[in-house]
Amino acid sequence: MIDIDIARRLRDAGLVWEPADGDRFVIDNELLREESFMLSSMVIERGLSRTGGKVFRFNGTTEWALDSVEQHEALWIPREDQLREALGDAFLALRRAGDGSFAVTLVRRDGAEREVPAPRAEDALAGALLIHLTDR
Repeated sequence: MIDIDIARRLRDAGLVWEPADGDRFVIDNELLREESFMLSSMVIERGLSRTGGKVFRFNGTTEWALDSVEQHEALWIPREDQLREALGDAFLALRRAGDGSFAVTLVRRDGAEREVPAPRAEDALAGALLIHLTDR
């Protein structure tokens, strides 16, 4: 799972989240940011609030006393496959280095290739996506 700070930077850089079953998120406040949640029609489902805003409903007693939370209060933690998909055609390769770290090769908007190293594959993909989203 990528770091919450990187997820926040991806959101702020324009990564759009269309929530779907299996997505992980955190409620980005002091009390709950260490607890990750997964959308599931069995436990947490998407819905609309009384005012028409998107909410996540917590069913039963599985998730303490939470009833629902507005989507804008939730911070998406994209998975490795979602990060790769968001990179689209900018993604060229993901390779594992001899020391066990990973590197993503991406094509920048100017056509130049750039390698983004990180200790874990999802971190390399998140770093590459952040570069891609902010590369103007």
